[in-house]
Amino acid sequence: MEAVLFDIDGTILTEKPLVMLFLPQVYDRLSKKMGISKDEARERFLAEVLGRRDTYDWHDWNFFFRLFDLDLKYEELLERYFHKLVIYPDTVPTLEWLREAGYKLGVVTSGPSYQRLKLKLVGLLEYFDVVVTRDDVGTIKPEPEIFLHALEKLGVEPKEAVMVGDSLSQDVYGAKNIGMTAVWINRNGDRGYNMPDYEIRTLYELRKVLGGEK
Repeated sequence: MEAVLFDIDGTILTEKPLVMLFLPQVYDRLSKKMGISKDEARERFLAEVLGRRDTYDWHDWNFFFRLFDLDLKYEELLERYFHKLVIYPDTVPTLEWLREAGYKLGVVTSGPSYQRLKLKLVGLLEYFDVVVTRDDVGTIKPEPEIFLHALEKLGVEPKEAVMVGDSLSQDVYGAKNIGMTAVWINRNGDRGYNMPDYEIRTLYELRKVLGGEK
């Protein structure tokens, strides 16, 4: 193997503490704007979010802010509350090892271009040779184009690359569909339906998957 590609959210970091911080702000603004209770504002907002799950728009918080005409920008929330982005403890040691071992490293994310800002704010951007977002290709995982674009920029064939992600439908299916080795990071102990080539609970287990071949 020559390259290892990663998903971001749920794989190398989590934005959940940040989301839990700003959602109450969203509900408060929405309730005042629409003249409804915060509970009803919450229901309306989440109904839109959940109703678009796994679509192009679902991956962009700014889409939902615009949908409800809210004066919020996710980039500003990231910069203001970047300390609420939590890097998993196995992320940096794993990236350090992979880089020292000579692997090319990349990110493939269905999120918009602010994903680069997210990586920069937490100090992870420098580890990656390439970062491909949905805005670079106009599509999201599991479409082949987003993976192939990253591999082309790295100069690597699909059979020479591993994709690591937490989504069976996006990361695993998409990678396997073009001939990459798919590694599912299952931090929560969910059911895998025998889809991934490998299933791991922490990124430390990538050493076993890659077999020290470099």
